[in-house]
Amino acid sequence: MEEEDPAVNWDSSEKESFDRDRHILYLQMMYQLLPSPYQGQEINRLTLAYFVISGLDILQALDRIDKESVINWVLSLQAHPKNEGTLENGQFYGFHGSRSSQFQSNDSGALTPNGSHLASTYCALAILKSVGYDLSLIDAELLLKSMKNLQQPNGCFMPIHTGGETDLRFVFCAAAICSMFKNWSGMDREKAKEYIISCQSYDGGFGLIPGSESHGGATYCAVASLKLMGFIDEDALSKPARCHCINVPLLLEWSLQKQAVDGGFQGRSNKPTDTCYAFWIGGVLRILRADKFINKKALREFLLTCQSKVYGGFSKFPRLLPDIYHSYYGFCAFSLLKEPALNSLSVELGLTNVAAIGLQSFGL
Repeated sequence: MEEEDPAVNWDSSEKESFDRDRHILYLQMMYQLLPSPYQGQEINRLTLAYFVISGLDILQALDRIDKESVINWVLSLQAHPKNEGTLENGQFYGFHGSRSSQFQSNDSGALTPNGSHLASTYCALAILKSVGYDLSLIDAELLLKSMKNLQQPNGCFMPIHTGGETDLRFVFCAAAICSMFKNWSGMDREKAKEYIISCQSYDGGFGLIPGSESHGGATYCAVASLKLMGFIDEDALSKPARCHCINVPLLLEWSLQKQAVDGGFQGRSNKPTDTCYAFWIGGVLRILRADKFINKKALREFLLTCQSKVYGGFSKFPRLLPDIYHSYYGFCAFSLLKEPALNSLSVELGLTNVAAIGLQSFGL
């Protein structure tokens, strides 16, 4: 999707503002029909849907979709055991990312029984909460019991029941899933905490795995997971360093150093600024209650250079066409910047506060 937008006069001096109405139209278009460049992302259709549905929630525009149809579609992607005997085979009974992973074939042509994925399960539950579905209607005990099989001896998680990467992304997915169910039987939090601690680098940020380069997305996954699991206090900055399980002062320094001279955030040192890191790193600073140190005016100005004046949505870098991923995290960033007429975020969960707490609690 990284093509230059040919329809925009980039030399225009017209003052930019957050174009909520155009962003809603962009997400409505994505809800109705994904453009052809997304064909290669078919296996991640549920994740794309999460960006669209949760994005509309941030924009206070969930009335533009058929919530009942969304619920039925998401629930149709859930994996179910054939019988009680299959519960002990180590498989994960979460949600498939799409129809194509739901009916995946093995080398012999026979259909494999289960391709459900931890990230898809997080997205499924996030969508369901966004549209007001009661998660108590899902068999949480079954899902969490099978999810615990994915946790490795070092505390990390695999995303699927066989042959997958293990890194902080899936620790976050597991923590968020447990948090949404309000049931922590699906993971060993102490082991997960120790794995996260092992991923903090010498510079204060976190790599996806121990010993790897600090990265904005990995750092968010680490900090958000610790927050969800109860290992980061509300007043973390006011406590002595010895009170924390991670090096908070060094983390704060690394995070603040990622805001570049153009106002945007870098995901790694010496990399270009990118829309999505306004949330990944801005979110870390919000969890630490250190977002007051962000140059918000400069960040807003950078983000507006990535806003599409024609289609709505946001691009990764200025002058490019928008895409669903960067659009969603652009909306998240503007929510963190307290843009009017946007729902506030439960940053550590990756949802609006309305969705995280429950629509019923708001009388909706």
